[in-house]
Amino acid sequence: MTSNAPRVSFEFFPPKSDAMAARLWETVERLEPMAPAFVSVTYGAGGSTRERTHDTVKRIAQETRLKPAGHLTCVSATKGDVLAVAEQYWQAGVKHIVALRGDPPAGMGAKFDVYPGGFRDAVDLVEGLRAHRPELGKCFEISVSCYPELHPESKGWDAEIAYLKAKQDAGADRAITQFFFEPEVYLRFLEKARAGGVTMPIVPGIMLQPNFRGLQRISGLCGASIPDWLADLYDGLDTDEETRDLVTANVAADLCRKLQEEGVEDFHFYTLNRAGLALSTCRLLGLKPQPAKAA
Repeated sequence: MTSNAPRVSFEFFPPKSDAMAARLWETVERLEPMAPAFVSVTYGAGGSTRERTHDTVKRIAQETRLKPAGHLTCVSATKGDVLAVAEQYWQAGVKHIVALRGDPPAGMGAKFDVYPGGFRDAVDLVEGLRAHRPELGKCFEISVSCYPELHPESKGWDAEIAYLKAKQDAGADRAITQFFFEPEVYLRFLEKARAGGVTMPIVPGIMLQPNFRGLQRISGLCGASIPDWLADLYDGLDTDEETRDLVTANVAADLCRKLQEEGVEDFHFYTLNRAGLALSTCRLLGLKPQPAKAA
């Protein structure tokens, strides 16, 4: 790793089948030498891939050098069920939780209803995790999410910043942003957050999605804007996968470099299980594989 190389973490897409789980594991193995700060595996909509996610996270903890973060949500589970999973993670050596409200079972954009006996939102979930096993002290390291652009359910910036502050006050250690493409988006959000009393680290989330149509769909659901210059870069590349990958890695690396110039040192990559793209982006940022330590 070069002296000015950033710290990175990786997020993986949840496997929907045994075959996809095998491909995900190949991605994990290829990215392990990059020595990320941590890696996480998300749930599908409504927790539809919950069990495979749990199994994969525990396997990462037990069979690799990586530090996995287990995703937990408030969707379709009682408080007891969620805390039971947290306990299983702890026993498996997973000491980091990404605490989220989660997408409704009907998917992003649908109405979220609190599950009977379940956590009402991410703040409630963080409080529950902090209260779990008090004899362990702080217990888990906890990451939460945030939106640098107003999402479709937002009630405005005052409410957004107050909610993020509430997550911090409940015990969150860091926030990870939804993806964005202009450094000003993150910097303006950071300024609002700091002015609102949010002092915890806010890590930029960087998307590695070379399928522009898929990117447009996701952006529309979460409220992330796509600048015209980005659309122009992908124009005419629908069937040119190799060039799309080159564009994607360079756009992501350029965004990270601009943020580094503003003092940002940590980046969280949404890999979509594309190890090659994540590796290319890391290389462009000066990161190189780290040799395994002798036993």
